[in-house]
Parts: sequence; C-alpha cells; structure tokens
Amino acid sequence: MPEGHSVHRIARQFAQNFVGRRIAVSSPQGRFAEEASRIDGRTMIDARAVGKQMFLEFDNGLWLRIHLGIYGAWDFAGEISVDPTIASANGRMGQTNQRGTVLDGAGENSLHSIGAPRRTRLRMSESEKLGDEITEFPPEPIGQVRVRLLTETAVADLRGPTACDVLDPAQVDAVIAKLGPDPLNDESVDAENRFVATVRKKPTPIALLLMDQSVVSGIGNVYRAELLFRARQNPHTPGRLVTEETARALWRDWVHLLRIGFETGQMMTMDDLDDDAYRKAMASRDDRHWVYKREGLPCRVCGTHILMEELGGRKLYWCPVDQN
Repeated sequence: MPEGHSVHRIARQFAQNFVGRRIAVSSPQGRFAEEASRIDGRTMIDARAVGKQMFLEFDNGLWLRIHLGIYGAWDFAGEISVDPTIASANGRMGQTNQRGTVLDGAGENSLHSIGAPRRTRLRMSESEKLGDEITEFPPEPIGQVRVRLLTETAVADLRGPTACDVLDPAQVDAVIAKLGPDPLNDESVDAENRFVATVRKKPTPIALLLMDQSVVSGIGNVYRAELLFRARQNPHTPGRLVTEETARALWRDWVHLLRIGFETGQMMTMDDLDDDAYRKAMASRDDRHWVYKREGLPCRVCGTHILMEELGGRKLYWCPVDQN
C-alpha cells in the first residue's frame, strides 16, 4: 500500500500537470460514470494529500477523493513531468516503489530534478516502458480504468482504488476530520501535542497506533517498523505506557522521514551515510532500512536476528534486543 510520501508526490504531479486546466472526466469501465459526470468539463483548481488520501478540487465546488488502498494506482500519459523516482518505477504512480532510484554521480535529489514535460506514456501495461513514445493522444484505456482525467495534453487513469468518490466541501471536511495529523500539512506544536495525547491515552500497542490513520496520517508498514526501531521502542508497548519523550521523538522522526520520502521518492530511513552508501541505499532496499524485510538477518546494531510476526493482519519487523 502506498504510504504518505507517495500520495503527496502524486498530488504534486496533478498540481503540475492538471491544476488550472479543464478536465474531461470519464469512467472507461463504466462503474464511475454517474459520479464522473458531476465534475466532467470542470477546471481542476487544487490537488492535495492528507496521509494516504488525495483530494482534487474542481471549480464547481466538488472534490474527487481517492484512497488507493493496496491495489490502486495512477498511470499518466501525454506531456507529463518525469523525475528519477518515477523513471525507476517505469512510471507507475501509486505503489510503494521499493525498486530503488539510481542517482547520478552527484546524488541528485529527484524533487529538484523533475524533467520538462515530455510526450510519453508511463507504463499502462507490463509490456510498455517509461519513455515509449505514444503515437496517438489520448491513448486507449488499458485494463479496468475506474476514472480517466483528460486535458488537452495529459491524461491520468486510475485503476483498483479502495475509495473513489465525488464529495462536496462538507463531506471532504468530515473525511479529513477523522484523520490524524499529517506533518506535510501541519508540523506544528499543536499537531505534535495532538499525536502525543492520543497515543498516551490508549491501551493499544504502539505498533498498531502508528498504523491507525485516525492517530497519525500516512504511516504504513515500512515507516512503522523503521520509526519504532529508530526510537528503540518495543512495538508491543501499550500507547499509554509509551513515555512522553518517546512519543514526541516518534512524531518528530516522522516529520523528518516523511519529508525525506517526499523529496527523494524513497523511504530512506538510514541517516549519516557517505555518498557511496547513500547511492547504494537509494538504489536498493537491502541497503536502505534497519529492520523492514530483514527477518532472519542480523540486526545492524546488535547482531541479533530480526524478527517478523503478524500483528493486526500486517507483518511487523523488529529487533528483540534493541527494542526490548
């Protein structure tokens, strides 16, 4: 499932290529046709993310809300902007992108190296690769496209989302009110205090609280494991027994890691790497994380084998010594 940094990056693509333009909205598969007609032909005026959800605003006061879930993804075609992270994933927008990004010799940051728009198709099927020149525009939809957003120069196709709704402003406010704070939208002291207070009043294990989008927005399985290890926090500790100091450290580390994820497109969770180690970490998950997907391997700090267990229906990775 895409974590918060990915959804913010997708919103950025819409801001660059769709906001300010009139959008033809359709549902090639037909299941979203009635809702699509409510925003068809309107101008997109805003694109924003809150945690794992994205909201696209139109000039008639309606919003398109998308929650990709586990299977959802966006594909883009036409004159679109491409950066190294998108290139490394063959243009697939919305997945966790654990494939890695190969940086140039200077270790260029993908947020600042996004390319000029080019007329291309960003992987709408396994047989097509980034950079394939499209011969006609718009290209035919491929697969079960729930909703297509089309401008004169670019198109975005959505497939497999958990949620895709057209909402009015009050409904959008109600959805957002149920979500915990998102540091890319609000990293204030008030947001930190809200997170700390919520965590420290609950009996639920901290590993489950970090994945609860009503507690904090955007954290998924990768960031959950890495945040807890970096804090040396036992994942089974009830929230109410987590010290205030640790709870605040978790929030501040989430602010730090989410910003890195947004800027680089990768869930980089190891700090203080030299240039060569940083390039390796960006290119390969094996060199990027402390505990995630490292079950059975020695802890990078103490040498104890990393454990993997099921918790709340998701895999939890942790070190039983450093997080005891």
